[in-house]
Amino acid sequence: MACDFDIITIGLGPAGMAVAAMGQAMGLEVCAFEKHAVGGECMNVGCIPSKALLRMAKARRIFDKLPALALKGGAKPEPSDVFAHIQRHLDFISEKKTMTIFEKIHMVYRKGPASFVDAHTVEAGGERHTARKIFICAGTRPEMPAFEGLADVDVLTNENVFAQETVPDSLIVVGGGAIACEMAQAFRRLGSEVTLVIRGPRLMWRESPQATDVLEQALIDEGVEILREQKPARFENVAGRAVMHTDAGRRVEAAKVLVAAGRRMDLSELRLDNAGVAHTDRGITVDKYLRTSRRHIFACGDCNGYAQFSHAAMHQGMIGLMNAMLPGPMKRDFRRFVVPWTVFTEPQFSRVGASRRELDGRGVRYETIRVNYGDYGAAIAEAVDAGHVEAYVSPAGRIHGVTIVGEGSGEMINEWALAIQTRRRMHDLLLLQHSFPTMGFLTKRTAETWMMARMKSPRLRKLCRFLFRR
Repeated sequence: MACDFDIITIGLGPAGMAVAAMGQAMGLEVCAFEKHAVGGECMNVGCIPSKALLRMAKARRIFDKLPALALKGGAKPEPSDVFAHIQRHLDFISEKKTMTIFEKIHMVYRKGPASFVDAHTVEAGGERHTARKIFICAGTRPEMPAFEGLADVDVLTNENVFAQETVPDSLIVVGGGAIACEMAQAFRRLGSEVTLVIRGPRLMWRESPQATDVLEQALIDEGVEILREQKPARFENVAGRAVMHTDAGRRVEAAKVLVAAGRRMDLSELRLDNAGVAHTDRGITVDKYLRTSRRHIFACGDCNGYAQFSHAAMHQGMIGLMNAMLPGPMKRDFRRFVVPWTVFTEPQFSRVGASRRELDGRGVRYETIRVNYGDYGAAIAEAVDAGHVEAYVSPAGRIHGVTIVGEGSGEMINEWALAIQTRRRMHDLLLLQHSFPTMGFLTKRTAETWMMARMKSPRLRKLCRFLFRR
């Protein structure tokens, strides 16, 4: 059939941007539907503004710890300036950087939600277009638990937290994941009294307890109160302030409540049934090539429920577009690519591959190789000696997974991701020279520790002596 475009992408978040920009660069005719803002949640209300907030909070903490420095001309960031400053940067990124990428793409922009008319036709705001291949790149929304009285208090989520004018004097954070930890630390450093309420015994309960303990202690040391193994029973508005009553009997009052209790998916606006696209409450069903039940329609990013990270969405957009062009034997299975991730607290928390919990559940044989930041001279000298590297390694040196909590872990984890994805083993990292004295040198130190453990074998020691003395 004759179509208006080669590609339609529904959504211009990380996945949709990857599809649209790469498609246009390849000379394809591209149409993009976006109902909110180019860049999606990541650029506008997620990754980018949150990192700006964390950076300013860190700068303020440095000045608070070094008051003499502030008196010598340093411009101490004031809480009243924080959100306006972030918005200026977002406007610049959007208007001067991002939008120029899409000048040659037909945009159906801010005309309402896009929906399928049929398997090749998409409509929004009365404008209809057809395409040979369609990429669904819809995102998710914050989950809003049904706590009694929550609607009566001033509630923040990642969608509106950066639209405030001032930093609240106090904040209740509901949740124990990445967003909750990042925002708890940022607002505490900016002057808010922060109470973090979590259902389980610790933050990020699926992760290594030894690693999460380091992060928890950092938050506690900075003054964040953590209420463990309890959840909000009800909220009430008392003279304009939020009062939370937990199921464990605690009463906490704060100016605002930040809910960071997960994500939810709502695909109803897309009218997927009109296109014959199979889906469940967990997302759009895709095969290993990111194709839906209609083979010319692909679903990339949060909407397929596989890995809800911005970088995973970008990667899926790239892989999906490649698979739309390549013949069968050359197509790429998107599930074979590892997904590293980082929580951008201080210290940072990063992981790639399988966790200890997952390996134990599968009965995989492995050993844990651990190297502490506190045993590394550079970390001690730079006063960033809290944390460690944990690698989960087979007896033959295959790397199953890695957890790093500590300074620079967000950069370090990428080397481990490459090693896992390309099936490199510990001796490959041992033989790679690392710049010294970087935090990344701890990767080499971990490989050295693994190798030294091999030397405990009497048979191997005997072989080494024979080879050396022959």
